[in-house]
Amino acid sequence: MSDPNADNDTVATQPAADAAAAPASGEMVPAEQVKAALEAAADFKDRLLRTMAEMENLRKRTEREVADAKTYGVTGFARDVLQVADNMHRALEAAGPAIRESGDATAKTLLEGIELTDRELVKILHKNGVRKFSPEGEKFDPNLHQAMYEMPTAELPPGTVAQVVQAGYMIGERVLRPAMVAVAKAAPKPSANDNGED
Repeated sequence: MSDPNADNDTVATQPAADAAAAPASGEMVPAEQVKAALEAAADFKDRLLRTMAEMENLRKRTEREVADAKTYGVTGFARDVLQVADNMHRALEAAGPAIRESGDATAKTLLEGIELTDRELVKILHKNGVRKFSPEGEKFDPNLHQAMYEMPTAELPPGTVAQVVQAGYMIGERVLRPAMVAVAKAAPKPSANDNGED
């Protein structure tokens, strides 16, 4: 004979089985889970691509900064050395042809030593990326030249560098020291009274 309570157990366990098969109100069905996983994957992929792009930009910026430091790291030192180069040029100009033409062997030897030192200094500056420029006859450029005064002349068009007072220097693509120049301006036109008559 069957137990009357057995049917009650079956009936009591049936709703629990149905509840386990149906998703709870907070749970997702498999299709929703796949969709959420795809969205999360797309989000992670987007973040990964952005991070990789930022890292590439950082790498390029770092390479550029290292190259700039290598090229322009001697800027302060080079500016100081330019003062020495200027003094050597002044010494050579002051000596002039008088010493060369004189019979004094000691003075000639001294002058040759200064010239040799000057050439060596220019060579070392060039080796470190510093190059001299003398813009005489070129169009005046305020980015490269510093105007000291205007010089009236009919030989050059106005706005042209008529005379270089002090040579300029570049380091890499930057101006280390602008050239100090005289800029040509139109010569005054002779007036009617300046015709040579008294």
